Order: sequence, then C-alpha cells, then structure tokens
Amino acid sequence: MKFGRFFLAPFFAWVLVATYSNAQTMEQLQDSFRQLDEYLPTANTYRTASGAPGHDYWQQQVDYRITVELNDKDQTLTGREKITYHNNSPDTLRYLWLQLDQNRFARGSMDQQTRTAADERKSNFKAFRKELHEKRFSGGHKVEFVRDSAGNNLPFTIVETMMRVDLPTPLKPGQKYEFDIAWSYRIVDGTIIKSRGGYEFFKEDGNYIYEVSRWFPRLAAYSDYDGWHNKQFIGRGEFTLEFGNYEVDITVPADHIVTATGVLQNAGDVLSELQRKRLEKARKSDKPVHIVTPDEALANQAKAAGKKKTWRFRAENVRDFAFASSRKFIWDAMGVYQKENKQTVMAMSFYPEEANPLWGLYSTQAVAHTLEVYNKYALVYPYPVAISVHGAVTGGMEYPMISFNGYRPTKHDNGTRTYERRTKYGLISVVIHEVGHNYFPMIVNSDERQWTWMDEGLNTFLQYLAEQEWEEDYPSRRGEPYKIVDFMKSDKQVPIMTNSESLLQFGNNAYAKPATALNILRESIMGRELFDFAFREYSRRWQFKRPTPADLFRTLEDASGVDLDWFWRGWFYTTDHVDISLDNVRHMHLDTKNPEIEQEWLRKQDEKRPETMGEKRNRDLPKRIDRYKELKDFYNEYDKFTVTNAQRNSYRALLEELEDYERGLLGNKSHIYMLDLANKGGLVMPVYVKVTYADGMTEEFRWAAEIWKQNGKKISKMILTDKPIVAVELDPHLETADVDMANNHFPRRIDEDSRFDLFKTKKKRDMMKEMREPLVETGKEKK
Repeated sequence: MKFGRFFLAPFFAWVLVATYSNAQTMEQLQDSFRQLDEYLPTANTYRTASGAPGHDYWQQQVDYRITVELNDKDQTLTGREKITYHNNSPDTLRYLWLQLDQNRFARGSMDQQTRTAADERKSNFKAFRKELHEKRFSGGHKVEFVRDSAGNNLPFTIVETMMRVDLPTPLKPGQKYEFDIAWSYRIVDGTIIKSRGGYEFFKEDGNYIYEVSRWFPRLAAYSDYDGWHNKQFIGRGEFTLEFGNYEVDITVPADHIVTATGVLQNAGDVLSELQRKRLEKARKSDKPVHIVTPDEALANQAKAAGKKKTWRFRAENVRDFAFASSRKFIWDAMGVYQKENKQTVMAMSFYPEEANPLWGLYSTQAVAHTLEVYNKYALVYPYPVAISVHGAVTGGMEYPMISFNGYRPTKHDNGTRTYERRTKYGLISVVIHEVGHNYFPMIVNSDERQWTWMDEGLNTFLQYLAEQEWEEDYPSRRGEPYKIVDFMKSDKQVPIMTNSESLLQFGNNAYAKPATALNILRESIMGRELFDFAFREYSRRWQFKRPTPADLFRTLEDASGVDLDWFWRGWFYTTDHVDISLDNVRHMHLDTKNPEIEQEWLRKQDEKRPETMGEKRNRDLPKRIDRYKELKDFYNEYDKFTVTNAQRNSYRALLEELEDYERGLLGNKSHIYMLDLANKGGLVMPVYVKVTYADGMTEEFRWAAEIWKQNGKKISKMILTDKPIVAVELDPHLETADVDMANNHFPRRIDEDSRFDLFKTKKKRDMMKEMREPLVETGKEKK
C-alpha cells in the first residue's frame, strides 16, 4: 500500500481532467452503456416499448379432437385428429404449417445428416449403439391422409419435420378452418435414442412403460414477429406452439394405467371404485396417498390383458399434449390448495416398482413444493393437475401438466435398492425443473426453438429458488455466481442470444449462465424487492401469450425503474467475463500547504526509502569533504527539506486568499485511500468492496456498475476514513462471478487452498505375466 499526499485544487483543474477522460473513453462509453436500440425491435401496437402486449396483440388458437391407439405388441401409435384452426391474425393465410417432430427419427433426417462426431477417434458405447440402431430403425410420421371437413383430400407437402397443408380458399382474418389428419408411427426406444419420450422395455417381466410426446401432427406457431415458425426440428431447439383446447381418447390394453395432460373424463369406466375413493381422499390430503399401490402394480404387471380400454382426457388452454401408459405404474397423489385462486391442484406421480424407495418418498412432494414456490415468484398455477412420470427419459422433459423424469435407485444382487446422494437430489431437482416448465414455457409461451434460454434459463433460476426452500445447504448445481466462473472464462462459448442449435456447452449457455444472471440481478443489482415485483409483472403480462427477449428486457426495466441495458448487452450479447482487478491501493493525507509540516513529511518519506546496496557499501569510504573542511558551505548545513522564509510567506499569503471553510479543510485529518481498479474481463459490473481497519473492524461499500460510465477499462475510487485500512477485498460475498479472485485482494494473499499431488510412475507392461494370469469367469458368462 503506497502512501502519499492528496492535493486540494481549484475546480477548473478537475474540469479539464474530466474533459480529457471523456474524450479518451467515448468508444468505451458507447460500447458498454449505450441503450440496446440496435438489438431490440421497434415497439409497435402488438408489443409496446414498456415490454407489455400492445392493444393490437394477437395470437392464433388451435383446437384438437384426437383418437389414438397404442399397440403394446409392436410399439406403434395410430391416430386420427380433427383440427380447428382460428385465424386471429390480421393476415390472410393460403396455407398452414404443421410440425411432424417424429420425422427427426426417420432415416436420413436432417438431424442425422448434420450430427458431427464429438471425438474423431473414439465413442462411448451408448452413442455407438444409437448410431447402429438408427441404421435399422424406420421412424417418422406416416401420414395416411389430410382431408377437409367434407372428406375431400387436401394437398400437402412434407419438408423434413414440417408439413404444409394448402388451403382450398384463403383463410381470412377472423375465420376458422377444420380439417382431419390420419397418421401412424413407430415409437422410439427411449433407452437408446434420447428423444424426450419413447418406451422402456423391462426384460425381467416383459412389460413396457410408454412416455408419448410430440406424437401428433400439430400446428406450427404463426406470430406477429416471425410469421410461420417453420424452422426445422433437429434436436436441441424444442418447440413453440399455439394454445388451444384438447379432447383426446387414448385406447390401450385394459390393464394399463394412463396419465396425461388434462383431466380424466371417464374415471368411472377406467378406474375401480376403490381407486376413485382414494383419489378423493388424496385431494384433501397434505401427504401422498396411493391410488395404485406397489402391491397392486406388481400384480397388474404379472399378466397382460387381452382386452382394451379407452381413457378420455380434456385439457383447456394448453399448447401441447402428452401422455404415459403402462401396466407397471404405481400411482400416488396429494392435493395442493392454492389460496390465491382458491383451487386445489392434484400433484401426482406415476412410476414402476423399480423406482422405489426413492420415487415414493420424493416425487409427489417435489411436485407440490414446485407449485408452492413458483406461485410465489412467478404466477399462480392455473391448471388442475401437475404430474411427474418415471420411464425411459433419463433426464427430464416437460409438457403441459405432465413431465417425464429420470433417476432410479440401484438394485443389488440380494434384491435391495439403495440410492446415492446425487441420485436423491438429482430426482428432487429434475422434478422441480420439469414441473416448473409448466410456468415457462407452457404458460409464458416463449419460442424454445429460437431462444432456449428464455424458458430453460428462467426456469433454472426459479429452480434454484425452490431448491433453497427445500432444505438448508441444498446442493444446487446452478444459480450461485461462483459456480459459473469456469464457463465464463472458457473459450468454448457463444453469446446467450445465439440460436439454440448453435450453442456450445448447451447446459452452461442455455441454463446456468442466464439463471446466474437473473440471480445476480435479484441479489445484487436490483435487490429482491424490486426484482421480484418486476419478474412477477413479466409473468403476469405474458401468461398465455408469446413473449420475446425484448419483452422480458423491457418489462424488467419498466417495472423496476432500473436501467439494465448495460447488463443485457454484457451478459446476453457478448462472451465477456467478469474480472475486476484491484491493482493498487494508495494511502494519502491532505497536503496542509504548511511548509513546516509538509517539508518534515517529505524528510520522513526520504528516510523511509530503503538503503541501496551501493549506499550501504559506500558508507565507510573516506570522504574528501572530511579532509578539506573548507569545502563545506550553506547546502552542507541545511538539507533540501529545510523550510525557507519565502515558503513561509507563500503559505501566509495562501491562507489570506482562502475562505474560512477552505482553511478548515486543510486541517482535516481523514485517511484518504485511492483504489485503482482495472476491468480485465470486459464485462462491466458493480464493484463490491470490503475494507478491514487496523482495529479489526470491517466495512463494506457497494458501487453501481455506472462507476465505469466514463472509462470501461480503468478507474480510481476514493474512500475517506477516520482510521487506517490494512486490507481491501473485492466481491467478498462472491456476487459477480469474478473469474480471478487472486487479484481481488490488496495486499495480495498467498493461495493456501490447494493440494500438491504425488503419484507413482506407471510400471512397464509385463506381457508374460499377463498371459499367466488365470481367466476369471463373470456372472454374465455363467448365465
């Protein structure tokens, strides 16, 4: 820490310095703190500059009446649907685009064509197995016909995962159009192809669990900002769809239990009286109640039924529909009463015996917990059910009111099951995350195919909040700023705003980084009260509507009164990272102008200078002036720090010119510290400082990001104190995702939090010894 004098000067001198600084850093000013005008679309009557839907906002509606049959023998679906398309747009439409997502699994699909090797020299077993399986598997929608309501064939054109249906007459604004489609497809093996659905076969008992998603031809979105959303589905970029009402009849083997988006309409036909009574009991219970018990599920899966049953579901105002079916399902449920809308939501889980004891203990409780926490921070859950299903999906996948979730205990040779810590918290987290997707994007209907982060990032942020309310010290993987630093400083990344298919490090880019950014806004930049109000306002404005990034950015600023353009630019449009370095701390006192004091201070500073090696060795050398005394004169008697009368007279004249308050300031005894800060990472952020005083006390200072407004690279900040400072630390609470904590301390600290690893040199291979080793027969070989 350097010591020095701080000079008080007339105001005009500071004006000159500031002018020079502004001229020098105008380019940096424009880059960091200019408004986002060049990135955001111009506001209009559909979407306002405040981020709210405009008075002319519109969106389409699509209603479906579907009948489908699941063939448990050959794992196929055969269906027919009647579609009613409502043209609420101001445009006349000559054709309609539909999504055929199963075509991603057709041989030679764009997904398969554009997939590149992760490593040119090796592959893991599962990935190579998938490649071989796709060469044999014939997937994709087989469209039998497309007809109008009178039964006339409609011309259609299939383009990879999209289908264009040409209308016989243009569909004008305000009109609706009805047509029918018949189709079928083979369900993928979800244990081989990671497909957000599919089936899982259980070899031990010969049964299947089916998780059925993206299964029917469904209308692509048509919006004010993008027209038809007919970008191909090639894997990562998920879905953007229209809201509508669904009536779905699902025919399955009679011993199957079915769960789906929406509410079961014919419980009397498909459930026993006992099961219906258990459902009513569960509705009023604050703990999970079995509708189908583990013993009943085991008995049910023992022998396949020869007959069929049809389960009828109805769902209102949803953007998609999914279902699951199996004779292996255990089913439990509990009611979650929502005070805000005085409605009870049924939280439910469906899972096989292989998932216990983990699922029976945690799944439905996690569903209920998600609703309680998300309702508080986003919007009130509007649907009657929220469901978690376990099957082929090893991670998690979301659909309206229903989610497919992984994580299963390990079964041991003695028949018992145990689960690891990571499996337990993995299940709780994935259920929170996937059920949370009901809010984003199933209700706040963002475009997943273009902007994955708008649902994954926002949902991961809320997931973090829910995890923290599950238990103390919950091991959240994402949300805390310090957990993102390795990604932030890596070269393998692209801006968050990049299209979904082109993201690098998908999990970090689409999930972790935007979630961390929102957490920083809430905890540090805006504060909880302002952020929570603004985030709820965004959720309220855009529930059951289709927002864009501009609508989110504008709403959070509009509802909070905080200018965040600099934040959106740095975190979402660049790959800059946070690395604020405390380069130096200078300790100063005011220059009193009094020569008696200042000259003595200069003398002491000179005496403090370390003696050079030459000075030390030359001290005992004979000096000529000691031999010839007449060489000594005035300057040998008075050193350069001696105060002269001229200096005293100048000081007196100065005091006469100063006003009373100015003379008083010259006697101020404050400690003046100048902190020299450098922005090495490029991302402008607030500066948070903790100082430690000589008496052991600490104090914290918080300076807004606008501290960099006139120079985005280097700044100096002054602190005035009544007592000396012995240490200064930046970002003491790990709030900013600073990638280099070593330069956050002054004086610098020795890193004591590391290990030095010792290892043995690998022995050379002894092939002769290897050949003499006896062959061990494995358990699988015995079988």
